[in-house]
Amino acid sequence: MTNSNNTMRTIKTIKTLLAGFAMGLFTLAAVAETTLKLGTTGRLGMPIGDAIDQALMPALAKASGGKMKVEPHYQKSLCAEQKCGEQANQGLISLWTSSTANYGNFGSELAIFDLPFIFKSLEDAKRISNDWLAERQCKLALENAGHICLSVYSSGGFRQLGNATKSVRVPDDMKGLKWRTTKSPVEFMLVKNWGAVPTPYDWSQLYQGLQSGVVEGQYVASPWQEVAKLHEVAKYFTEIGGMWSGNILAMDSNQYNAMTDQQREWLHQAADAYGEKVNELDNAWIKNGEDIIKASANEWYVPTEAELTQWRAGAIGAWLDAKGTFEPDVARRVLLEQGMDSFVAQLEEAGAL
Repeated sequence: MTNSNNTMRTIKTIKTLLAGFAMGLFTLAAVAETTLKLGTTGRLGMPIGDAIDQALMPALAKASGGKMKVEPHYQKSLCAEQKCGEQANQGLISLWTSSTANYGNFGSELAIFDLPFIFKSLEDAKRISNDWLAERQCKLALENAGHICLSVYSSGGFRQLGNATKSVRVPDDMKGLKWRTTKSPVEFMLVKNWGAVPTPYDWSQLYQGLQSGVVEGQYVASPWQEVAKLHEVAKYFTEIGGMWSGNILAMDSNQYNAMTDQQREWLHQAADAYGEKVNELDNAWIKNGEDIIKASANEWYVPTEAELTQWRAGAIGAWLDAKGTFEPDVARRVLLEQGMDSFVAQLEEAGAL
């Protein structure tokens, strides 16, 4: 009987200890802080890095009451864009920033943002993206590509033409000029269709290339032209727009789906604050860059609508090549909401829509 009582007391003691231990674990879990590691090419002092620091981090901490935080790793210190997405898939990081173009390594859901002349202005890009397009395409990305884009925004606005040789107002003016391109097949095709000679050339050498005449023109977002001081050696500019510099804040879908509804709500609140801040900073960066360029330019030319029709015609081949990566009805809606009926007609006639 005594042994039985001792056994019962021992079992009771063990249960009490286990209950206390479990309560301790529960308490630790309740107060534990969830840290989301973020990999980015952005850096402090530039729109993406500053928006992470000034909006994403404080907004998430505030919304969650300190239960969630972002741990940023700037300037490729953890990974570059595509590698960041791969690391997110492996659970090594949670969040990452990327251009919409580099997101194409994971799926075509965001390809519509990279179609040349899909947006007419920065205002149109922001309005349509915020009203419906970003939410629609990001939902598809979550379902199909293993990532959710939490925010879609610009990084540098539109690419603009700059050259060291002469005034360029219509595509024929580019004929025969050696025009620097990146590895982008879309950019290569655009430059070729506009009559120039596509010349792949390293970004780090572009200033010297323009200065020496190895290349004569470039197609880079205007604030980046100012950062690289390209306007010092290429003083003729043409504001054609065309290619919008779309970027995203993304998260691996497995990690996103593992979060509670409340955590996802906090994260979306923070991502919205980040998107607003990065757009605000980006707009100021674009204006500052263009103001500096215009102050020393020989010419900053804004084409007429009739001239823009010629520039857009050079983009039709890129749209044809991109068929299957975007939904024609969605692209048509985007263009028509901006009053770009004539471009829709051009694309339909060519069979691109």
